[in-house]
Amino acid sequence: MPGTFQIADLFESIAAAIPERTALVSGTRRLSFQELDERADRFAEVLRAQGVGVGEHVGLHLYNGTEYVECMLGCFKLRAVPINLNYRYVAAELRPLCDDADLVAIVTQRELLPVVAEAVRGQRAAGTVLVVADGSSAEALGLEPREYETALASVEPRRDYGPRSSDDLYIIYTGGTTGRPKGVMWRHEDLFFAGLQGGRPGGDPVTHPDEVVLFARDPENAMRMIPAAPFIHGAAQLGTWIALFTGGKLVVQPGKSFDARRLCELVGEEQITTITLVGDAMARPMVDELSVRTYDMSSLFVIASAGAILSPSVKDRLQELLPETMVLNNFGSTETGHQGSAFPGSETGADGRPSFAMDENSLVLDDDLRPLAPGCGTLGRLARSGHVPLGYYKDKAKTDERFVTIDGRRFVLPGDSATVEADGRITVYGRGVNCINTGGEKVFPEEVEEALKAHADVFDALVVGLADDRWMQRVAAVVQPRPGKAPSLEDLQVHCRGLIAGYKVPRQVVLVEIVSRQPSGKPDYPWAKKILEEGGAP
Repeated sequence: MPGTFQIADLFESIAAAIPERTALVSGTRRLSFQELDERADRFAEVLRAQGVGVGEHVGLHLYNGTEYVECMLGCFKLRAVPINLNYRYVAAELRPLCDDADLVAIVTQRELLPVVAEAVRGQRAAGTVLVVADGSSAEALGLEPREYETALASVEPRRDYGPRSSDDLYIIYTGGTTGRPKGVMWRHEDLFFAGLQGGRPGGDPVTHPDEVVLFARDPENAMRMIPAAPFIHGAAQLGTWIALFTGGKLVVQPGKSFDARRLCELVGEEQITTITLVGDAMARPMVDELSVRTYDMSSLFVIASAGAILSPSVKDRLQELLPETMVLNNFGSTETGHQGSAFPGSETGADGRPSFAMDENSLVLDDDLRPLAPGCGTLGRLARSGHVPLGYYKDKAKTDERFVTIDGRRFVLPGDSATVEADGRITVYGRGVNCINTGGEKVFPEEVEEALKAHADVFDALVVGLADDRWMQRVAAVVQPRPGKAPSLEDLQVHCRGLIAGYKVPRQVVLVEIVSRQPSGKPDYPWAKKILEEGGAP
């Protein structure tokens, strides 16, 4: 039985209890708990042979597949820390993240090797690079990568690990609301209770690690889950452990792209009970698919959106198509874990915005960091106490800003504005007026503006998010060209794609004579949004 709430301890004990039960399915590969455990042991041994030790960071620059889960688990076995790296980033974005994370090794896709080579040049991680085969023959000067499967086959799995601790670190890099990605540092035990539903989804949390194994033994508790989002996002990672810790089956769509048709097929093929997805960007294609084809969805108990809210029209249509399935908007962040759910019939506040039932650890604070009274109608700052992260990796200033102690109680302030309804539900108004949420990906206007202004024909630019039927928001820009120049949308998109990830590239541009700014020089975003809404088609 496990002695701690450390993820590898818990998984190993479950694997010993139900070794033959299917744990992970991805494409044609099917792994039992025992097989997944052994492959993670092999990966841990590969890292150990390279000198990777306790607390050191290993970058995972991978598409969805069994390898991502194996690598996370293998790191935890060694008490090392897997670091999620966004495979959509270009080298200029990936390099500062790799540097900030202090990587000692990295696992990547073969076709992404050239990007990794540029990102880790001169860093310690360049010395230990594993590549997952994907049909590509890409190479990179300056790196001597090893094939992932060859490396695993070259070692014998060992189990002579030292004692682990509930204090071991789990770090998830997130964009947050401002600035570059930050590493949110969780203790395993805190994440277990705040993000993994305490080992009993929908029920009271366990009180001892042994209870996790006892719960997983009962096949009636086993979830069969598809996390539709990429593992580079924390929500998909947390869904992974939630499912596996019930003794359940995790089903993954391999690759880098979401396929609504294949998702619907998998529900019937694998008798899926739970799907987690990200807002309309995934739900709308699913609605379109279910509207034109018939699928076996009889096993599906719940669809939960996290990372982006389902719009009412999409949610209602999904519920109409799947009347026996519970369709939920869940709320939480990388800094809070799962914080609440909007249940059918009581899911909107007084002004129609999403409203969530949250636990006693969630509060809304006023400007003096005092709790707001239910029904007061005042807009405050959402906060959470209890099991919260330690802070941000290597960022004391941001940690001090977001993690506060009030009357001896530690809180995290994730950045959301909110109010408290008369019945105690919390209505959330979002995380900053300028942060753009496009398909669950956070985009900061400043970095897109910097990319635009690097174009030879651009003098100034402002970037905002506009409402979008599919993506929730699309990136749009007001651009002031240099005298005599008139760059086209296509020209600017090609330019930006060399500097920022594709999802950050503007989908709409309006050219103006002068970009409006406040007297202080700060950007006038309301003006920019009005110009875009009135002046130009996407």
